[in-house]
Amino acid sequence: MLSEKGKYAASTQNRRTVWEKVVWPLILEIDDITFSVKQYQKKRDEVCHKNNFKILKTKKVKVSKEEASEFYKVHQTKPFYEKLCIYLSSGPIIVIILDGENAIQKNRDLMGATDPNKAKDGTIRKLYGISIDKNSVHGSDSPENAKAEIDFFFK
Repeated sequence: MLSEKGKYAASTQNRRTVWEKVVWPLILEIDDITFSVKQYQKKRDEVCHKNNFKILKTKKVKVSKEEASEFYKVHQTKPFYEKLCIYLSSGPIIVIILDGENAIQKNRDLMGATDPNKAKDGTIRKLYGISIDKNSVHGSDSPENAKAEIDFFFK
């Protein structure tokens, strides 16, 4: 029987590698959004179905300040880094691994610009983001980061 990591590794032996049929995590920061669990699941499932995403794994986690600092270390030189880490560790988050063709770009389009004030209407960040450091959602920006982020949250 394969371990969870083994399942993801095994998919690279199929017709496509995991990087061509991208698997990536989507993190929904739910502390500032008032959703019932059923409302959240319904909306998540609608978005996944509409975009041909398959949910491979999901879980609710609480990230410590130290874990948030490690997760966002690529942004440590940016002015919003400290606030971003505080926000990520301020409450529970839902982490999702999705699978689908061109998943990273599709997700980035769904999320919208990092700054909610610059995001297009209808995007997650425009609808639910508060500021650049409290923008309500995170998604991988590359296959390499997707792998690192999956390993981080689903070790």
